[in-house]
Amino acid sequence: SGQDHRTAGSARAGRRVDEQPAGGVRNMRGPAVHLVRPVGRLQPAQVAAPLMSTRISAAIAHCKAAMVQMTSVNDTATNFATCSRYAHEARDSGCSIVFFPENFSFMGSRPGEAQAVAEPLDGPVMRRYLNLARETGLWLSLGGFQEQGPAGDSRIYNTHVIVDATGEIVASYRKIHLYDAPFVGLVESRQAVAGDRLVVADSPAGPLGVTICYDLRFPELYQKLTFLHGAQVLLMPSAFAMKTGEAHWETLLRCRAIENQCYVVAAAQVGQHNTDGNKRCSWGHAAAFDPWGSCLANLGTQPGPAVFDIDGVRPARARA
Repeated sequence: SGQDHRTAGSARAGRRVDEQPAGGVRNMRGPAVHLVRPVGRLQPAQVAAPLMSTRISAAIAHCKAAMVQMTSVNDTATNFATCSRYAHEARDSGCSIVFFPENFSFMGSRPGEAQAVAEPLDGPVMRRYLNLARETGLWLSLGGFQEQGPAGDSRIYNTHVIVDATGEIVASYRKIHLYDAPFVGLVESRQAVAGDRLVVADSPAGPLGVTICYDLRFPELYQKLTFLHGAQVLLMPSAFAMKTGEAHWETLLRCRAIENQCYVVAAAQVGQHNTDGNKRCSWGHAAAFDPWGSCLANLGTQPGPAVFDIDGVRPARARA
């Protein structure tokens, strides 16, 4: 199963991958999601314990990272070529980790296309990205993949996958808050099943709080990831709608950085994705903020990677 794959990969690499109860984080369409048992070295009694000094690896002194903005289309080969080019550029710039946006591998133009291309995490599309990580020696944050859904359900999971530099999947997160917003023509629950687990994973950039897009509107999620589970870098890869992006995108990102005193990294989709079908457009403006809320990078409407530095001691300094 996907859970077994993640646990085994983490054990082989000797890294911490926390999959924590999502209790208290509400999906807008229903009650609080149910509790699940933590995975890895944690015991249930430790869930409420302070994490900063006991379950977080030593602070990373410095990490160079790249954040990608791209315009995915409904062709996995075209999107992989784009991701590969940006990953190689990041490697040549001395980066250790690259953050890709939601829908990095596919952006459908018609109902049913996402379900048609969905695969398990050991399928051929994901294997290409695992090979890319191995080839470049980079960690990859793959911000939203069309993962095959539960048996008997035609819907998919929108899954954020963390891959280490050896090409192993060390964590995966299934999007909890699905974007049901008919006023912009998007009702995600028609094609996707909500996840129910919080995920924090160690990386060269420090402990990553792993989320996707619309999650960023739910501040309690990030408070849990930060203050209960020790995240220092909050990931919000997105394909944000134009109307809401113009109104709220940068404000929400900066708020999540300031209120949690964490880095925020939001790789993004930008522009018109396909020339047929729904001709969906994304807001862009991929951005990274430091724990003080200062902007480290903003790509505006330009595709490509932006390189910035992550200082592992900055969160602690911001809280001092």
